[in-house]
Amino acid sequence: MTVQQLKYIIKIVECNSITEAAKQLFISQPSLSAALKEVETEFGIEIFHRTSKGIALSADGREFLSYARQIIEQTQLLEQRYKNKKPSKQLCSVSTQHYSFAVTAFVNLIASLDVDEYEFTLRETRTYEIIDDVANFRSEVGILYISEFNEKVLKKLLKENHLTFTPLFEADPHIFISAAHPLASRKTVSLEDLDNYPFLAFEQGTYNSFYFSEEILSTALHKKTIYVSDRATLFNLLIGLNGYTICTGVLNSDLNGDNIISVRLQTLEKMKIGLIFNKKTPLSKMALHYIKELKKLITYDGYTILQ
Repeated sequence: MTVQQLKYIIKIVECNSITEAAKQLFISQPSLSAALKEVETEFGIEIFHRTSKGIALSADGREFLSYARQIIEQTQLLEQRYKNKKPSKQLCSVSTQHYSFAVTAFVNLIASLDVDEYEFTLRETRTYEIIDDVANFRSEVGILYISEFNEKVLKKLLKENHLTFTPLFEADPHIFISAAHPLASRKTVSLEDLDNYPFLAFEQGTYNSFYFSEEILSTALHKKTIYVSDRATLFNLLIGLNGYTICTGVLNSDLNGDNIISVRLQTLEKMKIGLIFNKKTPLSKMALHYIKELKKLITYDGYTILQ
């Protein structure tokens, strides 16, 4: 095993593809596959499962990757100390449900840095894919909510993938609507009040289960429903169609302007928004910095950080 081979394996995980990793590494795919095979043979494990749909880390592969990353980090520190190499790029990758506060914290993180180089990734994506990203080390941190309704299903899935859920804050469900919406002057609204307006929700793809819905009260019936895949489209439809979506109520006007407002939804349900981590690897300095920015932002918005 060589340090270069470990770097190859880490790149394959980042790209989720041997072909794409080979392109980014400027080597041939057969050479990369051979290097991977040498490591697997040396340690007597299968690092990746190969399927018709691509590759995925095996259970042994997840554990191997956590050790590989530690070795690479220590190697970089040695090179900086004794070879006068400049510090490597600051890295951080986060997968989250469509929360504006997650984006704002990301902005604040980057704005606070005094570094020459960085390479960050922020994925606003589907619930199942957030879990899969953290389980397969494509992201260090995941952000999603748990409620009384979905708790058993999500926590079972997290446990199976060796992930932990750490509560961040608890929110009363709100709706996001246009500032010009007929209900915009109300302090609270009920689902019955919203019956004639389009309900907007984030589509969940293959894993389109009520338990994976980003919107609490996912089993409630709606006369009009529109599924979208990104937050910008959802906000445009909120304004253009007097639609609504169900959310945490945390809204940042610096990023989203004043055209969207939040109104408390009349329900006894609660949303517990939290962070998911992989048990098998420690968080990087940048990931910890991001979490600090998240907590600072949430506290500023009047929420109590859960211990």
